[in-house]
Amino acid sequence: MFAGIIKYTGKINKIHKSNNNCFLEISSKINFKKNEVGSSISCSGVCLTVDKFKKNFVNFYISKETLSNTIFKKSKKGDIINLEKSLKFGDPISGHFVQGHVDTTCTIKKINHIGKSWLITFVLPKKHKKNVIRKGSITINGVSLTISNILTNGFQISIIPKTLQLTNLIKLRVNDLVNVEFDIINKYMINILK
Repeated sequence: MFAGIIKYTGKINKIHKSNNNCFLEISSKINFKKNEVGSSISCSGVCLTVDKFKKNFVNFYISKETLSNTIFKKSKKGDIINLEKSLKFGDPISGHFVQGHVDTTCTIKKINHIGKSWLITFVLPKKHKKNVIRKGSITINGVSLTISNILTNGFQISIIPKTLQLTNLIKLRVNDLVNVEFDIINKYMINILK
């Protein structure tokens, strides 16, 4: 479980895809301890398990399922990844509860610069529209954000300068793909009402 508050990013140093397997190595300034091998890390919103680490390099294994349903299917060496360690008891929750279970990917349709903030328009498949609520929480590339507006074919999010500065969202361009996780409370409510 994560909060979607990103304090670190990393860079893909190696990514090797073959025979339905993917091995990922990320360089970052996060310090890991020996007992954190096997722990969960949010990598641009995807909950991955630390396989091993050495100095500033940390390695992960990505399954076929995760690879085909996230932005990692298009990732390449040099890409910037948002990183967050899992929550510990007593940690502050500044964002919202994030599982690291990506529901879908979305494409960026438009980026408007309003002052120092960005208003980003995302295209969302119609089947997922029930999961977005104006002023509700959503996770984009592992970042806890608030939905500004609901559109016919998508939604908009306003991103403040500090969030842009601390995350890989500042690298986003029109037509880029992002990982999306809908708010867990909303998903449970929809399931209960069914």
